[in-house]
Amino acid sequence: MPRLEMNVRPVRLPLGPTGFARVSGVSRETMSRLSAYVDLLEQWNRRINLVGRNTMGDIWRRHILDAAQLYPLLPARTRILVDLGSGAGVPGLILAAMGVAEVHLIESDQRKAAFLREAIRVMDVPAIVHPERIEKTTHFFADVVTARALTDLAELLDLSEKFLSPRTLCLFLKGASVDEELTVAKTLWTMKIERLPSRSDPTGAILKIESARRGIAA
Repeated sequence: MPRLEMNVRPVRLPLGPTGFARVSGVSRETMSRLSAYVDLLEQWNRRINLVGRNTMGDIWRRHILDAAQLYPLLPARTRILVDLGSGAGVPGLILAAMGVAEVHLIESDQRKAAFLREAIRVMDVPAIVHPERIEKTTHFFADVVTARALTDLAELLDLSEKFLSPRTLCLFLKGASVDEELTVAKTLWTMKIERLPSRSDPTGAILKIESARRGIAA
């Protein structure tokens, strides 16, 4: 597993590929896949809005590191990962490049889904695109469910429910509103929550959620 430690200070300065390789310790093969992704994203983002254009100058920190920091949190048994509202494929495609065996990217926007299919081809990663709304996706259990910048926590859990088994881990990248979202979600769901600092965003957090089930424990 790459040596991407979670107990170090956040990376606040712009990060290039060399800097990312240093802090992550990923293999040359993984760096080749990630570089191919970055090149493709730069091309497509000129035509469709995959990520904020103001973030493209710091893509290796704002997007690649943002996703890659989840990899050390994955259980050793992880085989199937579902990425909700994948958009540009962050974090799903990045985690596929790092070694997750089977990644499902759910994205209803057909232009973004086309980008994801092309990225899978260029990167040569084990991922599947579901070009439909999450609510319409066929039910199946996942080892891990991820999401970034999709919706609030309570709704994320609602959308995740069809993929949850008692052993499923949820990893959600959240922003400054995380405290308010947690307050609401705890009135609707019972779960074990660990909140971790983000390495890529000093105002962000990673929510590591286990044993999530609808309703409040008696």
